[in-house]
Amino acid sequence: MTSNNKDYENNVWDRGHLAPAAAFSCNREMLKETFTYLNCALQHEGLNRGPWKELERFERDLANFYEVSVHIAVLFDEDSEVLPTGATVPNGFRKTISFDDKTVIFEFPNEQISGKRWIDFKLEP
Repeated sequence: MTSNNKDYENNVWDRGHLAPAAAFSCNREMLKETFTYLNCALQHEGLNRGPWKELERFERDLANFYEVSVHIAVLFDEDSEVLPTGATVPNGFRKTISFDDKTVIFEFPNEQISGKRWIDFKLEP
């Protein structure tokens, strides 16, 4: 089962795109495919509109010079919040970015982190 509009009404949860629309704006059909609930996760607005958005911008900049691969893990645990609608809110997100024989991993809590820098969430090897 996927999310629906009710999951995002009157709360702090954004439809956090896992594959960002801006990265798939090559043509109308590709862009449209990013706007499905299969590509969304309940993401705190402070994450989605802050560090997550900035990291997506960095990924697009990297793609100007390298072939970039991005893998996103949506993290849940036994304490994950369940909304009245039945949707489960992820506890966080792990993003693995590979380019130019390098791999970097970021892990973000799914909470209010606006004002923080995306680089601060980089995991050390």
